[in-house]
Amino acid sequence: MDKQGVYLGPRLRRLRKDLGLTQANMASDLEVSPSYIALMEGNQRPVTAEILLRLARTYKLDMASLADDSLPDLVARLQAALKDPLFADIDIAPLEAADVLTSFPGFGEALLRLHTAYREGQFALADRRQAAAEGGGEDLADPVAAVRSFLAARHNCFPALDSAAERLAGVVAEAGGLVAYLSSRHALRVRRLPASVMIGSKRRLDRHRREVLLEETLDGASQAFQLAQQIAYLEMDEEIDRLVREAVLPTESGRRLAHRALAGFFAAAVLMPYTAFSRAVEARRYDIEALSRQFSTSFEQTAHRLTTLQKPGQERIPFFFIRVDAAGNVSKRLDSAGFPFARHGGGCPLWSLHQVFSTPRRLVTQWLELPDGQRFFSIARTVSAGGGAYGVATVERAVALVCEGSQAERLVYHQPGQPVVPTPIGISCRLCQREHCTARSQPPIGRQILPDHYRQTEAPFGFSD
Repeated sequence: MDKQGVYLGPRLRRLRKDLGLTQANMASDLEVSPSYIALMEGNQRPVTAEILLRLARTYKLDMASLADDSLPDLVARLQAALKDPLFADIDIAPLEAADVLTSFPGFGEALLRLHTAYREGQFALADRRQAAAEGGGEDLADPVAAVRSFLAARHNCFPALDSAAERLAGVVAEAGGLVAYLSSRHALRVRRLPASVMIGSKRRLDRHRREVLLEETLDGASQAFQLAQQIAYLEMDEEIDRLVREAVLPTESGRRLAHRALAGFFAAAVLMPYTAFSRAVEARRYDIEALSRQFSTSFEQTAHRLTTLQKPGQERIPFFFIRVDAAGNVSKRLDSAGFPFARHGGGCPLWSLHQVFSTPRRLVTQWLELPDGQRFFSIARTVSAGGGAYGVATVERAVALVCEGSQAERLVYHQPGQPVVPTPIGISCRLCQREHCTARSQPPIGRQILPDHYRQTEAPFGFSD
């Protein structure tokens, strides 16, 4: 350390408060004046090597306790937030974000929370506007819609949970796996039981017998996920609660759904740690099946994880993820790619997502083009849930990942040199103005239906210009 010292004002203030000391108390302990303590805490004087040694000796501190490991993540988050078009006319140098967070971490965190709340409100407003445009109502207390806005506002990315999960993944590996970790860390035994005993539960924590019970027909990837999620509830509840409290979630159901979503996020991050997974993603060019085998996860778990790789400074391709059943009901939707999907009512039947049920487990790629000319690249496939034994019901669903067309060449699924022939789709029939679509189920908003006394169009509805 140089003779000039370092500026540690906020961390010194936090240390003093954690010790329950006034500035006068600390000044007396360190044999300096109270005004000098105040100057160091205000970053108007550096903390010299001599003062650091006095701190360590007086309060029996490990010098690393004054380090702030979260600062790089916070700086990256603030720099990402400042790229919002809202701040486009303000000239902010990249180093200024680091200066603000080093000198005034509370102010920086407050700005991040305010910006996230603003984005969350923007997504909620977009939901309500699209609901009105599609002719549907919007329940402002809808917990599912509220949680989707909560996740979208944060790009489905939670760096603090990712970092904690990455550290835990290393400990779990050293312990010999999730089962061994639960035994050594929490004195919990893992048992697999028949469905008749579990009575509709996939996982259950029996605190009395110190056991984590799993339904025995779960496959290996599902078992691992359930155990990792149980660890999230055991060890990360406080951090998850803090993140949920920051969200705009008006109902208790919404808060519970958000808590479950974050526990699932943590579980996936334990199974697919950010650094290792993001490197493998680039090396394998986003080959979902190859990544699934490398990390012993399911196709759906891997595809879902790909939507979360937006850690500031370590971003990968932003994806839109959706899961639907054969009737078109949406059971999961995550957006970090800005893909305009119908939030209320059916999507476009020309999208292969709705057709892959006829070719189970076969991956289908498709170029998509919206009426405004935007192009996207889609990867769709069916996945199964349930089953695992004769007579046990299986549920077939379709999942799709979508990215902007400009990103497609980074994917193993992209065929370079082949002509791009996009399928023209719309967000929904009510919002699509294409006149000659034979798959249309409803006329578009604001168009007058034409009589067919003298002419019957191939499209279900003829409408005026």
